Amino acid sequence: MVTASQKKLPDNAIARANMVVNQLRPNKVHDERVLTVMESLPRELFVPTMMNGVAYIDEDLQVGQGRYLPEPMVLARLIQAARIKSDDCVLDIAPATGYSTAVLAALAQDIVAVESDAVLQEVAVRNLAALEIQNARVFNASMTEGWVGKAPYDVILINGSVDAVPGKLFEQLKEGGRLVTVVRHAGTAGFAHTGEARLFEKIHGSMCSRSLFDANVQPVPGFESEPSFVF
Repeated sequence: MVTASQKKLPDNAIARANMVVNQLRPNKVHDERVLTVMESLPRELFVPTMMNGVAYIDEDLQVGQGRYLPEPMVLARLIQAARIKSDDCVLDIAPATGYSTAVLAALAQDIVAVESDAVLQEVAVRNLAALEIQNARVFNASMTEGWVGKAPYDVILINGSVDAVPGKLFEQLKEGGRLVTVVRHAGTAGFAHTGEARLFEKIHGSMCSRSLFDANVQPVPGFESEPSFVF
């Protein structure tokens, strides 16, 4: 959980409040739990020092190793759509430096994060330790494989956009479990890729899906198109 230790960090309280007021609330983020967490969590801790001043802008932020933190609005709306409960077990895929893991840790009981880049995984572990977050663990492993050791999960979050969701991740959801991510659609000749946030739910053992909103965020490596579930 986020603790008073964050008071030792640079004070960006005004920037956090502005993010909530100007980016989240006007864009249909209404879950007060999500808003409270994101207004209190020091996002600047999770970006390179040189980027502290832009930690709260409404864009994806590059954090090294060719990876990004998705823009706050997209992350907030995905988490809101997942309907996370305080006793849920959540799998966080591609957390990079751990910001999403920290947000989830304030909302759910148990968080397992899987990051394939060893450098970023170490950074995420240090960041969570700095905030004294004790209900989240970050493992260095294949992101497309998930983490069967704690499966099945109530919720799975994939940070960034994917061409397809691997079937192995769907298999790790509980009955009634939810998976949220941004699915990329290849553009036709001369047109850029587009993306849409989607909510997948396991109902009677089958996966159902619905579109949430348009979203264009950076892709997650390793999730390129392959024969898988298609919606």
